[in-house]
Amino acid sequence: MSELVSLAKIAEAAARIAPVIVETPLVRAELGAFSPELAGRACWLKAESLQPIGSFKLRGAANRILQLTPEEIARGVITYSSGNHAQGVAYAARAVGAKAVIVMPRNAPAIKRAATLALGAEVVDVGAASSERLAKNDELVRRFGYVTIPPYDDADVIAGQATCGLEIARQLPEVDLVLAPVSGGGLLSGVAAAVRQMRPRARVVGVEPELAGDAAESFRLGEIVTWPAELTTRTMADGLRTQSVGVRNFAHIREYVDRIVTVTEAEIRAAMRAIVAATRLVPEPSGAVTTAALLFHARELPPFERAVAVLSGGNVAPEMLAEVLNEPLDGRLTENAQG
Repeated sequence: MSELVSLAKIAEAAARIAPVIVETPLVRAELGAFSPELAGRACWLKAESLQPIGSFKLRGAANRILQLTPEEIARGVITYSSGNHAQGVAYAARAVGAKAVIVMPRNAPAIKRAATLALGAEVVDVGAASSERLAKNDELVRRFGYVTIPPYDDADVIAGQATCGLEIARQLPEVDLVLAPVSGGGLLSGVAAAVRQMRPRARVVGVEPELAGDAAESFRLGEIVTWPAELTTRTMADGLRTQSVGVRNFAHIREYVDRIVTVTEAEIRAAMRAIVAATRLVPEPSGAVTTAALLFHARELPPFERAVAVLSGGNVAPEMLAEVLNEPLDGRLTENAQG
């Protein structure tokens, strides 16, 4: 396996993808109004929902695709994704004039499928398991010669996602805690690598749904654990249903991440309501898990005064968002999240 991504590689990625992505803002979130544990602590959301595709995934996809040779561009690209990486690959492929084929699970959110198709990609449907997506991807590569753009277990993808952490460290030099969602591990490994190399005293925590807690178990055991699809697909956070973390990603996580915490489905829903109320940003469930950790698991986190929670995406189905927002919201969210 290749070595961990360096700050130099991350800086190169940032320069490379600058014409394609946007530098997203840190949005102050007054979360102390919803949780007594956060009173007196400053919290910001890194609004990756404001990327052109509504997700951080454009960073890694663009960094990989913008390095393709003309011959590789002519062959076309392929990936396997439930939606956000699919859009990132489709968007970046369109920018360089490459055909994009996306292997998607049949239960992918309709809003993500429609957005992927609107970007000009061809979609191939498979079952719900992430292993099925990978198998179909490899089959199509053998048949048609496409270039695979991995969703997370790739050095260039990690370096691209790391640019999110690079921005956080520059935007808030005094940050002492950064939280990032984890599934396959691309975002968490990249953010942690950038933050810890730029701000060694800052702590980095991964967050995932307890219904898809393979990364937390892997971190605890010190080895990669795979969960079956019938378990990981239970969570509403469709972007965090990957069955195991990637090998390269886990190496970065073990080196740079302090801990991984899990949150419940009710806590994710409550966090979505809090995000909208506090910032007016639109969160998808996968992006809300970090805020859920701040609201309901502050005692499990390293001590902090200034925290940044990565809001990784905002591609939520309108009907789901409406359902969540119509649930009760009082001044404190704890009772709602325990229901």
